[in-house]
Amino acid sequence: MSWFHVPAEVLKWTGAALVVGGAGVAIWAALADPQGQVNRQWARYTGYLEHKLHAMFVWTAGSHIAIGQLVAIIGVIAAHIMIDIPLWYLICAAIAAGPAWWIERMRRKRVEAIENQLDGFLTALANSLKSTPSIGDAINQVGTLLHEPLSQEVELAVKEMRVGTTLDEALLRMAGRIGSRQMDSALSAVIIGRQIGGNLPKILATTGETLREMSRLEGVVRSKTAEGKAQMWVLALFPFLLVLALNGMKEGYFDALTQSAVG
Repeated sequence: MSWFHVPAEVLKWTGAALVVGGAGVAIWAALADPQGQVNRQWARYTGYLEHKLHAMFVWTAGSHIAIGQLVAIIGVIAAHIMIDIPLWYLICAAIAAGPAWWIERMRRKRVEAIENQLDGFLTALANSLKSTPSIGDAINQVGTLLHEPLSQEVELAVKEMRVGTTLDEALLRMAGRIGSRQMDSALSAVIIGRQIGGNLPKILATTGETLREMSRLEGVVRSKTAEGKAQMWVLALFPFLLVLALNGMKEGYFDALTQSAVG
């Protein structure tokens, strides 16, 4: 039997197997050199994923995610050879960018959840300071009353203080992990109020009221912005919808524009 009489199905399966095998060999060869460029980029990418996940107390290994991406991309390419998947390259691009986008989405949702707990945290801390003069003890007491995700951050800050980290450093680290402007303002009020003295419970209560009002105003701004964006999309799509409607009612209505050089 000549080569040209080999069934197409066999050729597809052979091509898919060659793609998978070749990709495996190429990956193995690239990773064989510990100091190679591929290994350095791999370590940088997996380290980036783990840094983002660990900041949210998610302990999934970045290498597992990266290996899953590689397997999925190779599988899509092999499937494309067999069944001709349309826009397969866009699927590969989505697989490559998907984890980073999803992790960032998780981070934003977590920050939003923490900001929703911030008012109660400041109120509880102000009340706790009325019964104990130590801010560290007050934060420790409040941590048992909180829910995730804020309780995780407070618990870690308390653990850091127990092993020798100062209160200011622990709070600054917590603010850096969360990455929220409202949390930065709240913890700044705690640190500054502790340093300059004064009625710290009252300062925290006032800060909580201010943040609550800021959150309300931001919600109003977001709703107005969403309305403006919706109006923008309606105005942007309206001319095209009008063209389709007129052309549907009278076919060839726009031929003078589309079929002539002057048009």
